[in-house]
Amino acid sequence: MPPHPVLRAAASLEIFHAAMLIHDDIIDASDTRRGRPTVHRKISTEAAILIGDLALVFADELLHGAGLTSDQLKAALPVANTLRADTIYGQCLDLSHTGQPTVGLDQALAITRYKTAKYTVEGPLLLGASLAPAPGSHTCRPALTAYGIPVGEAFQLRDDLLGVFGNPHDTGKPALDDLREGKATVLMALALRSATPAQHRTLLRHVGDRTLDDDGAEQVRTILIDTGARTTVEAMIAQRRQEALTTLDTADLPVHMVAALRSIAFSATARTT
Repeated sequence: MPPHPVLRAAASLEIFHAAMLIHDDIIDASDTRRGRPTVHRKISTEAAILIGDLALVFADELLHGAGLTSDQLKAALPVANTLRADTIYGQCLDLSHTGQPTVGLDQALAITRYKTAKYTVEGPLLLGASLAPAPGSHTCRPALTAYGIPVGEAFQLRDDLLGVFGNPHDTGKPALDDLREGKATVLMALALRSATPAQHRTLLRHVGDRTLDDDGAEQVRTILIDTGARTTVEAMIAQRRQEALTTLDTADLPVHMVAALRSIAFSATARTT
């Protein structure tokens, strides 16, 4: 028996996600993903680009061939297209500011929202709502957005912390990549805003340095802690998680859905991988 049409539509998001990761690893020149060589390191950059493109084709094919009703497909396509466009826009924002760690907090938050929050949490929830047969399912979209954006942002904020402080054995990624790339993260924006002149010079010297070594990275980590940036990001994660949970308290959603979303809010924001 073939999978349920909604499951096939959901699977199309997984294929899209894989495509974005393949291309993201190329952009970031990452050597590993989930503890294994990235696709472009395993084969070649040129072949990895084509594989990522092929995954996009398969994602589209899977959605259109999922067996959805005409009404479901009509409702789903605008959501899926917006999700894809937002993700690419977020990647463009990220790329345009990479190597510029002095980016402001508002810009860093915009990158977080578009690069991750919209396609990791909000978009999939809205896609699910567009496919739901229950009457009134479309009216829950504002609640899903009010929940999905803060959880998605908290997910990325946690990822920023793991990218600098995480254990590579747990994360599956090198601990120096984000610093060497000079990623314009909220974590770095907060540190630069509170840094002393000497700390500011140290951050600008090391962040974005492709030859950064462990000693330089440790200096950066010390400043991220001493400026309170790490603590502030932890507080931002907790605040966004609570914002999402508060939304669920008043949302007109089925009990089983609320329970699942509560679980996701914690698993997505308290992770170590």
